[in-house]
Amino acid sequence: MIKLYPTTLTVALTAIALPAFSANGHYVPGVEGIGGAAVPPPGIYYRGYFVHYDIENLRDGGGSKAPGNNTGEVTALANRFIWITDKKIFGANYGAELILPLQDTSLKFEGLGVKDSDSGLGDIYFAPVLLAWHGQQWDAVFEGGYWFDTADYEPAEPASVGKGFNTTMFTLGGSWHFDVDKRWSISALSRYEIKTRQDETLVTPGDSWLVEWSLSHRLANGVEVGLVGYDAWQLERDQGRASDKAEKHAAGIETGYFWPQIGLGLNGAYYNEYNNEAGAEGDLYRITLTKVF
Repeated sequence: MIKLYPTTLTVALTAIALPAFSANGHYVPGVEGIGGAAVPPPGIYYRGYFVHYDIENLRDGGGSKAPGNNTGEVTALANRFIWITDKKIFGANYGAELILPLQDTSLKFEGLGVKDSDSGLGDIYFAPVLLAWHGQQWDAVFEGGYWFDTADYEPAEPASVGKGFNTTMFTLGGSWHFDVDKRWSISALSRYEIKTRQDETLVTPGDSWLVEWSLSHRLANGVEVGLVGYDAWQLERDQGRASDKAEKHAAGIETGYFWPQIGLGLNGAYYNEYNNEAGAEGDLYRITLTKVF
């Protein structure tokens, strides 16, 4: 077990010099909640995810709190552009999407003697394959995409907005509506990430898998409320360094409303992380803006 103590500062920094949001990859768990696996009908859409993550402490590979005062915050705006066509492939609507994330990170890990900050455009994501199926009481989605190593990354700077590696990401999810009016719904959306080697460190982060879930209800006035959460696991140890496998687990609440007259939706969510390993632990706040063009 690798402990996050000052005597192992080099190992600790390499373990946390990756996205403070995620278990060990690019994707930020918690950005999708209610209806996360339901893809909209053909059209062009913009979704803006404003996410703020308050780091309360660091956890070692056994889930124990690292000594000292280790705090920080990460604020991001992920700009997602979605294109869904009426072209059918295997009975699904074909589409594609692009994500341009902006991020500001500030870390004060006093227990490790670390103080660092960075901001800028993060690594860019493009998915050339997005397939969406729709039934009377269900929805399903599959996607294949790639996170490009486009942002700045420095191994000695834990707050770097870039990750220093590329990632292939596969998405699979589904929603089930308990009634034909779709007032009660359950949703699960999974992501599998396969990373390339960091050229600067010669380390290849292990594959990871996460699931975002929700149980929601749409009230008579159109407001949606629900329970949401995420669970993320690093499935393999990093190649090229001694490390523990990271985990993140969180649960929270979400509410939202969509105005069909102007094609605009707004959602807000709060997540509390309760059982993390080998990384940061804290609270995540999210506001999502959806615009139909």
